[in-house]
Amino acid sequence: MPSSYFTSIEEREKIFCTELVKYGVEYEKAVIAAKIIASGQGDEHLSPSEIKIVKDACKKWSEQNQRLKRLKAVVNQI
Repeated sequence: MPSSYFTSIEEREKIFCTELVKYGVEYEKAVIAAKIIASGQGDEHLSPSEIKIVKDACKKWSEQNQRLKRLKAVVNQI
């Protein structure tokens, strides 16, 4: 079911930035990556350095997110 809520680009930037920082991405990188992700631009509109920043930030987020899930699973087994 589609959401009836509107989220501005600025709000999405804040959400993405918060999540990235929460999972260990450096603040400066998180701000840049969040701005790019929230813009919704395709890779063809980004420079190689912008693509690298987003990939690095998302990789870090993913690794830490998976780590947290594994830790929660271990805790739940205790």
